[in-house]
Amino acid sequence: MLSVDRMRVLHAIAANGSLTGAAEELRVTNSAVSQQLSKLEREVGQPLVERNGRGIRLTEAAEVLVEHTGQILSLVRQAEADLEAHRDAVIGHLRLASIATAARGLVPHALVSLRESHPRLAVELVEQEPDDSIPAVSRGDADMAVVVDWTGAPLPLPRGMERTPLMEDIADLALPSGHPLAHRGLVALDEVLDLPWISWPRGGACGEWLHRMISEQGNEPRIVHTAEEHQTKLALVAAGLGAAVMPRLGRGPVPEGVRLVQVQPALVRQVYVFWNADAARRPAISATVRALREAAMNPEAAAAAVRA
Repeated sequence: MLSVDRMRVLHAIAANGSLTGAAEELRVTNSAVSQQLSKLEREVGQPLVERNGRGIRLTEAAEVLVEHTGQILSLVRQAEADLEAHRDAVIGHLRLASIATAARGLVPHALVSLRESHPRLAVELVEQEPDDSIPAVSRGDADMAVVVDWTGAPLPLPRGMERTPLMEDIADLALPSGHPLAHRGLVALDEVLDLPWISWPRGGACGEWLHRMISEQGNEPRIVHTAEEHQTKLALVAAGLGAAVMPRLGRGPVPEGVRLVQVQPALVRQVYVFWNADAARRPAISATVRALREAAMNPEAAAAAVRA
C-alpha cells in the first residue's frame, strides 16, 4: 500500500523542483527526503526521479503519482475540515502567510484577538509575497494568505480558492522634502509620471503594477533604484534619490527629509485573505477571517494604516 506521507514528499519535490526545496518546505533534512523517496520507489516498483544535469526531473510514473497525490491531499484537507466542523471547535494549528505590510500593520491585531478568544488554536505567521504564498496555499503548505490587488492589476488565484476582502489601502507618493511638489497636499497622476522612481523589484506584484500603471499613461517608467523594504525606500527618498509609492498599511515612521503627498486619482489596493475551498468548513478558518476583518476595522489598525 502506498504511503500518503511519502507521496506528500514526492508532491513537494514536484512543487519545488529539487530535493533541497522539498526538504525546506517539509522542514526535514535532505537525507530524510531521499530516504522517503527511495522507499516510495520501492513501493511503486518504478524510478520516480532521474538525473537532469546537476538537478533532477520527475519520471512519467512520478507525474502520474503527483497528480493523484494532489487529489488525495485535497480529500485529506476536506476530511480534516469536516472533522473540525463536526466538533465545532476552533483548535489545532493554522499557518497564515501574509505580505509584509499586512504582517506589520494588520495581522498582529488579529493574532492577539485569536489568542484571547481561541487559546487552543495555534496560528503561525509566515511573511511571504504572493509569488510564494499563492502556490503555498494551493499545495496546502499554508492554510490562508493575505495578499493585495492593485487597482487594474488583480492577482490570478488558482481554481478552488475562496476569498474575502479585508480593507482598502491607499498609497501616497513619498518625495524628498526639497522637491518642488513636496509642499502640495495633492498632486495629479500625470504630474509625477516622469519622476525618477524607487520601485519594488520587477517580477513581483507591486513592481509589475507600478511599471504597468505608468506605462498605461503613455510613459516609460524611469526606475533608478529598487528595494523591497519600505524603510529602505524612505531612506533613499530622504537622500533625494527619487520618489516612491508608499502604501499606508504597515508603513511605519517617516524619516525627516520625506514628504508624503496624496495622488489624484488615488492609488488604491485591495487587501484580502484567501484559502483553499476544500478547507472552508474548518472553524479555525472562519475564526481567523473574522479576526482579520475585525483587525481591519480596529481603531489601532486603522491608525497604522493612515499614519503619515
